[in-house]
Amino acid sequence: MSQPHQPVAGGKPGSPLLKSLLPLIVDAGIPIASYYVLSDGFGLGTVAALGWSSVVPALRTVWGLVRSRAVNGLALLMLVVNVVGLATSVVAGDARLMMAKDSAVSSTVGIAILLSLRSRRPLMTAGLKPWVTKGSPAGNAAWDRLLASSERFRRAERRFSAIWGGTLLTECVLKVIGAYTLPVHTMVWLGTVLTVVAILLAMVIAGGSCAEPMEKMIKAEIEREAGAASGAAGAAAAGASGAAVGSAG
Repeated sequence: MSQPHQPVAGGKPGSPLLKSLLPLIVDAGIPIASYYVLSDGFGLGTVAALGWSSVVPALRTVWGLVRSRAVNGLALLMLVVNVVGLATSVVAGDARLMMAKDSAVSSTVGIAILLSLRSRRPLMTAGLKPWVTKGSPAGNAAWDRLLASSERFRRAERRFSAIWGGTLLTECVLKVIGAYTLPVHTMVWLGTVLTVVAILLAMVIAGGSCAEPMEKMIKAEIEREAGAASGAAGAAAAGASGAAVGSAG
């Protein structure tokens, strides 16, 4: 007799959170990870690693256009970032220019995020929503209701992307300034430090000022909806009981 499938540690198969995070993993996580695996693990050159890591976002972008005639924003962003990386990788000769060109990735991502603020769904929402809603159906439904009815909620969503976009652009500017004003051997390690600090800073600021308040609003909305449903069920039961008593009398 076969044994039932046991859930893996940390979550069960098909969990809502995993399903919510899957597009983020496929569109951003796989391309980024594949680039480092191909370049560091297999020793491929920058051009080859960027080219092969562009396959998944390219296929996802084309598939989105064919299936639903809509652009997959995150997959398209990763594709554009890789194209920019391919274009700037041909720069050679000047060590300072080589370091400055690395900021092209940050600037491309930052500009794309800021431009997406004018759309109905800012780019950073893909990563924000699963963590705020915990991937639960009730959380996702509460998100949709708040997005439609709460201006405060919508402002927090846009502010989250604005913080990330602004931070990445600032990192880009600092890298360019450092590349041309500081010794080359200093910028070799300082460039990485600036990237790490920018990411941590964006996480702290955006998390505290946007994600946490949004999570509280989601929780309150879920409780409000549950209370309304409970009240409606109680009223219906009371009405049915009253009708039964009246019929018996």
